[in-house]
Amino acid sequence: MENKKEMRTWLENFNLTHPLVIAGPCSAETEDQVLKIAHELKDSDVSVFRAGIWKPRTRPGGFEGVGEIGLKWLQKAKAETGLLMGTEVATAAHCKLAIEHDIDVLWIGARTTANPFAVQEIADTLKGTDKIVLIKNPVNPDLALWLGGVERLHMAGIEKLGVIHRGFSTYEKTKYRNIPEWQIPIELQNKFPDLPLIIDPSHITGDRAMILEVTQQALDLNYDGMIIETHVDPDNAWSDAAQQVTPTALKQIFIDLKIRKLEGETDEYNQKMKKLRANIDVLDASLLELLGKRMKVADEIGQVKKEGNVAVLQNTRWNEILGKMILEGEQKGLSEEFVLRMFKAIHQESIGHQEKILNA
Repeated sequence: MENKKEMRTWLENFNLTHPLVIAGPCSAETEDQVLKIAHELKDSDVSVFRAGIWKPRTRPGGFEGVGEIGLKWLQKAKAETGLLMGTEVATAAHCKLAIEHDIDVLWIGARTTANPFAVQEIADTLKGTDKIVLIKNPVNPDLALWLGGVERLHMAGIEKLGVIHRGFSTYEKTKYRNIPEWQIPIELQNKFPDLPLIIDPSHITGDRAMILEVTQQALDLNYDGMIIETHVDPDNAWSDAAQQVTPTALKQIFIDLKIRKLEGETDEYNQKMKKLRANIDVLDASLLELLGKRMKVADEIGQVKKEGNVAVLQNTRWNEILGKMILEGEQKGLSEEFVLRMFKAIHQESIGHQEKILNA
């Protein structure tokens, strides 16, 4: 699959003066709930109304969606408001029912994206469709798997494609429900700059108070739109209550978001940026020089351990370093999350160097 300007055609056809907005409840619960939310969103920046019809749950026994009847509610909401309708599909049967009920936007969820067999089944079912089909990133941080899903749909002749960044699962405790791992969607953007990229701050944060913050971060990175879970009574929602916002709160988010220009327009701006970027280039080169020197020391440590027949991993030492670096990083304005990621990567590279020496 090659990047082409035509990838953006479906998005450009919306003729929007703002990023694309997809919004609605995590789950369709009742006909009244669906219609009420849709009418609340009708005269706003929302272009597509979303609602989960089938809800894959981590464990059995939870609310798994209302099923086919909910599609009829979406049809009615579309007729009454003029909004396009969108829902998640996970099987060929879901796809067929969604098409039969004239759903405009389909997306593949994170759990499904992680299963190439399921994605292929969906691609075969949707072959040649003119529906907009969006692919959420897989649960684990795997860019190849994410792009593989896009490629399977592309090979099935589906032209209106886009991707949704909903964050990645982690066993670590962080402020996010699913950590953003921004470098992965950035790399995807670099490979396919014209493939529409949409942020899902609801699933990244799991917390309605953080929706604006994460959405703004995404827009600052040139994302094309957002998909935000919206409910008239979030606290009593049947699923994912904590991450849903009211229609009123959503409209305030639209007001508070700042849309950045892609490029500066003045000579003064360009001169300042040229100087600062040159400074960054010098500092980056210095960082690589320091890291190279650090790994040479790691090689020497590996040699000493080999001579003493000592194991590579020293947990006590590693934890001391990590704790110290987090504290020093905070003093230099670096977040704990960043320091952790950086030093874990450095530590892993150091282990690799030492293992190579021990096993030579």
